[in-house]
Amino acid sequence: MFHLRTGKIGLALRLHALEATIMDVVWSKRLFAFSVSDVLVVLEKQRDIAYTTVMTTMSRLHDKGLLTRKRDGKRYLYSPKLTREQFLESTARTVLDGAIGSHQAIAMLAEKVSEASADELDDLEALICQRREELGI
Repeated sequence: MFHLRTGKIGLALRLHALEATIMDVVWSKRLFAFSVSDVLVVLEKQRDIAYTTVMTTMSRLHDKGLLTRKRDGKRYLYSPKLTREQFLESTARTVLDGAIGSHQAIAMLAEKVSEASADELDDLEALICQRREELGI
């Protein structure tokens, strides 16, 4: 569904610049059931941009599975399919699954654990306990 973009971080790792900007608007403004015009109003405050450019990009985001849409007369109303956190988690999983082997991923996790706060360690411990229960150990 998504391709990783070399040399990029965050949203830009999987999205082109305008796609990332639109999703940032959607997530930061907490938009739900919005039209192209709703996004255009926000973007026009930042740059000169055409309605058709925003419409085409939102259609691409729909095709990529980031936005859902339903017909509302002659227009579409869009909604985000994922939260920003879900998208970033999915991106991290894609990177870990595809870019490095599981041994390296575990080694990287161990390195991050050495830098973790008490709350982060508690969260990790809860995940480990949950997995042990699933495995019956």
